[in-house]
Amino acid sequence: MLRNLSFRYKIPLRATILVLVTATIVTASLMFRTYDDLRQDLLISSESMGRVLAKTLVPALLHDDVWQAFEIINSPYAPALHEDAIQAEIIMVLDTAGRVFVSTRPRQYPVLKEIAEVGPEQAFLLHAVSQHTRPTSAVIEPPRSDHLYMITPLISDDVPLGTLVMGYSRSLFMPRFLNIAKRAAFITLLSLAVLLPMSWYWGHHMAKPLVKLADCMGRIGATIPQHLTCELYESKDEIGQVGASFKRMLLELKEKESLEKQMVISDRLAAIGRLTAGIAHEINNPLGGMLNAINTFKCHGTLDPRTVKTLSLLERGLLQIRDTVGALLVEAKPGSQRLSPQDIEDVRTLVASDIGKKSIRLVWDNALSEPVDLPSTPVRQTLINLVLNAVQATQEKGHVRCHVSSAERHLHIEVENDGKHIPPEQMKHLFEPFSPLSEAGHGLGLWVSYQIIQQLNGEFHVESVPGHTCFTITLPIGELAS
Repeated sequence: MLRNLSFRYKIPLRATILVLVTATIVTASLMFRTYDDLRQDLLISSESMGRVLAKTLVPALLHDDVWQAFEIINSPYAPALHEDAIQAEIIMVLDTAGRVFVSTRPRQYPVLKEIAEVGPEQAFLLHAVSQHTRPTSAVIEPPRSDHLYMITPLISDDVPLGTLVMGYSRSLFMPRFLNIAKRAAFITLLSLAVLLPMSWYWGHHMAKPLVKLADCMGRIGATIPQHLTCELYESKDEIGQVGASFKRMLLELKEKESLEKQMVISDRLAAIGRLTAGIAHEINNPLGGMLNAINTFKCHGTLDPRTVKTLSLLERGLLQIRDTVGALLVEAKPGSQRLSPQDIEDVRTLVASDIGKKSIRLVWDNALSEPVDLPSTPVRQTLINLVLNAVQATQEKGHVRCHVSSAERHLHIEVENDGKHIPPEQMKHLFEPFSPLSEAGHGLGLWVSYQIIQQLNGEFHVESVPGHTCFTITLPIGELAS
């Protein structure tokens, strides 16, 4: 479940769990340390009091004064200053034979009572006392007992007189321990209230670049969407480097996809060109023979009005076929004269009639100042085709702009119009012969222009949005002649 969770939740959750585990471990270690400190304080306090009582009890034991010994061991039971004060539950003095000399609970431990007879816990205590031979105090902890005991030998002139035993309940310091635990828990919860929102915020902030990157990658399928935009995090850290690399890869894939489309279109148009050129050559031979036969018959035959009319219809039809076939035989021959500024102006004169019929505003920008090393005939034919297509696409009183210039050994031609735009789904059929996109003519103008540009080693680019369409041609100057 957690494995398939989004990083926008996974990172904050892991940070939250880490904070909780850390807080729990730190709090638990502090609690154990506090418990251990309280226990050590108890033992140190008990040992100190045991030494004081041991010195005070020696005279009473030497004089066998039970009453004085009882008053001495009962003195620590004065009213405590506060409820958390640590006091012994029982204090008693054992003689060297293990019998009770005096105790703070005379009913439970009467004088001369064998302590081992009270219970197994007391028997274990007596055994531990008998095994303790050093003059220092010691702690006795009977197994499965709720008490621990501090024993202090009573010695006078190196002669053992007995043993002082102080018993403490293990739960004696629990109220103080719980009070400290409450404070620690409050501080821990306060820290968590501050750290958890911060960890969630920073975790979410860390995951955001990864989420954006995954979202962008998820939108890429078999093809890259045309208007795909990805706002990725970029920096010098690892996530930023991944985002920058992905953007570079995406750009390279788009360029590769565009080149592949152009190659497919070029290959398809080249195949169509070869096919149509072959067909045109095969048609031209019988077509020329038929036109010659009609011309011969008109010159030497007997013609009645019906025959004349029929021959005229046949001749016009055959001439139309010859024009169409001639348009398929596209060839940019380097033998043509160099392109000059006047050639561009001649095109303007040739299209003036079509411009005037639709009252179109023409912006003619001829920036050529001298002839360039390009064949004039195919370039003029291409420019005429583009301008006439722009005129056909433009509405009455529309706008057409033509700009011709040369720079850095290239000729640049731009033809713009504000007429009907070309939809993206029709753009790939734009340069096909007999294109159904042509509203007038046979649909060969753009195909012929494309073939010419290809033969001149140029580039053809089209941009079209509602209200604006631009055809751009770039031709290298001097390549064909070289």
